[in-house]
Amino acid sequence: MLLCLTFSACKPGTPPRAEEREAMVERLIKVSKIRDERVLAAMRAVPRHEFVPAELTDHGYDEQPLPIGYQQTISQPYMVAYMTERLAPKPTDRVLEIGTGSGYQAAVLSKLVAEVFTIEIVEPLATRAAADLARLGFKNVHVRAGDGYQGWPEAAPFDSIIVTCAPDHVPEPLVRQLKDGGTMIIPVGKAGEQKLHVLEKHGDKIEQRTVLPVNFVPMTGKAGG
Repeated sequence: MLLCLTFSACKPGTPPRAEEREAMVERLIKVSKIRDERVLAAMRAVPRHEFVPAELTDHGYDEQPLPIGYQQTISQPYMVAYMTERLAPKPTDRVLEIGTGSGYQAAVLSKLVAEVFTIEIVEPLATRAAADLARLGFKNVHVRAGDGYQGWPEAAPFDSIIVTCAPDHVPEPLVRQLKDGGTMIIPVGKAGEQKLHVLEKHGDKIEQRTVLPVNFVPMTGKAGG
């Protein structure tokens, strides 16, 4: 059964830990060579510490993935910034995310695009992410609990698609739901052999290139057999 949750904003207060966020952004600029000013502004604005378990709050801006329960993780800041930058999001875009996790990546995207549609197969994580996104005022994010392999067909097509869990092949339903001229970024492969791929759709033709070796949690559901 699918759980669909769309929340209106709750007015957020002034977020704490601004200095830690600024230090994180400086690392992204100096070490990771992230250059897109809009992406950097989004990373500066979104309180990552609000998307990690309470006992890990002091590590919220560390350059590492962190566990969020159910054998899932929140990606390291560099990977979030890198994948977002490669999508080159525009303010009018509608973006599909597969693998909501904590909701952090969706929150970053929400600062850059018109709407984010995000799917999480672990229902308690979807519920928690939706509640956190609502609490923090991210009103243009729509959260669904379900199998991301199938995408979100009734909301398609999407200007871009970002996948934050790794199948062993690119799911055909996601390719179909990508707009002509759209971009998908997706990790593909088994653990220890994953590569991050960028796909661009031009009519019936898909241009695909490999950009990085990566290590994401596996995509489950239909992708897992």
